[in-house]
Amino acid sequence: MRIARVATPDGPRTVRVADEGLIPIADPYAAFAAGVPVQDAGDPVRGSLLPPCVPTVVVGIAQNGPDHPSPVQAWLKSPRTIVGPDAEVRLRRDAGTTVAEAEVAVVIGRPTAGLTARNAHEFVLGITAVDDLSSPERAASDPRNFESKSGAGYTPLGPVIDTALSIDDDLPLGLVVDGADRALTSAGRLPMSLRECLAYVAGWSELGPGDVVMMGAPFSQAPVRPGQCVEVRVGDLRLRTLTV
Repeated sequence: MRIARVATPDGPRTVRVADEGLIPIADPYAAFAAGVPVQDAGDPVRGSLLPPCVPTVVVGIAQNGPDHPSPVQAWLKSPRTIVGPDAEVRLRRDAGTTVAEAEVAVVIGRPTAGLTARNAHEFVLGITAVDDLSSPERAASDPRNFESKSGAGYTPLGPVIDTALSIDDDLPLGLVVDGADRALTSAGRLPMSLRECLAYVAGWSELGPGDVVMMGAPFSQAPVRPGQCVEVRVGDLRLRTLTV
């Protein structure tokens, strides 16, 4: 199932994307926790796509590799930086070069108490695409990634949550800028598996329904400048934004 959120005249609706249109559905997180199918909840609707989830917590993963003293490190990014598909993102002019990073985003389906690397898939609702926009030149004075990650709109997310994708899939990753390929890679090039990263995060801090873990950029980043169209590809998901 592909789950999206749509802005309608009656407010945001959660829908499944189907051949017959955007079909409203009941709470997918409640259904996931109960282990039952998600039920339809109305006739097809129209509207513009919103971010596919509303996380309380967004975690970023630094994939340092097995030879680093800490192969995996996590940091927090404000959920208020999230924007949906086709958003315009104003790049900061006071933070140096902006880099787009194409990443797998894992959407948590239920509270992660008890999550381990072995059973991590039991806590994952699905996967979506994220562009973890960053200002790496701030790193020298900002080792905690606050300034470098906090630009307004610096977390484009979407367009849908694909519940059929697995955290074990070697998902193709791509970054396309103004129609030109800037990076072609896959999740299999991450030093640490998605399972190991989720277990690391859950071992320190419990996550909940709708929370997002951004899994890192395995050679899937490139500088961007105002006026460019940026597309992040995760499998066959396509997330587009326009920088201004």
